[in-house]
Amino acid sequence: MTDTSKPERPTTGVTPFLAISGGRGQEALAFYERAFEAKVIERNLAQDGKRLMQAALKVNGGWVMLSDDFPEHGFTAEPPASVTLHLQVDDADRWFSRAVEAGCAIRMPIADQFWGDRYGAVTDPFGHGWSIGSPLK
Repeated sequence: MTDTSKPERPTTGVTPFLAISGGRGQEALAFYERAFEAKVIERNLAQDGKRLMQAALKVNGGWVMLSDDFPEHGFTAEPPASVTLHLQVDDADRWFSRAVEAGCAIRMPIADQFWGDRYGAVTDPFGHGWSIGSPLK
C-alpha cells in the first residue's frame, strides 16, 4: 500500500525560508533541533542525496523552512542581513541559554527591556539572527 498523505505544511501567515550555504542544510536542521527545540516536519534531499532541497520545521508553534543553496542553478545563499527571526517564548532566559550552549553567538545579552520584555539576540552558526523575548514577570 502506498502512503498518499501529504506532509503537514503551513497554510496561513508568513513563513521564513532560510538558505544555508556550503551544503550545511542537514547540519542546520540538527542545530535548530538542539538550539530551539525545533521539530523537523519534512526533509527532502536533492538528487545528489546529500544537499537539502527543502525542509520544514516547527519552532515554538511557528514554521521555518530551509534549504541548501544551489549555486549551479543560480541560487546562492548571500550572508544574511537586516532580518531577525523573533521567538516570543515562555522563558526567555532558558531559551537564550540553550541557544548559546548549542553554538549561537550573542549579539545582544539578555536583559530586562524598557518595553516590558526580557529580551536578547543571537546569531546562529549559519549567520541567521534570532531574538528571544518573554514578558517580564
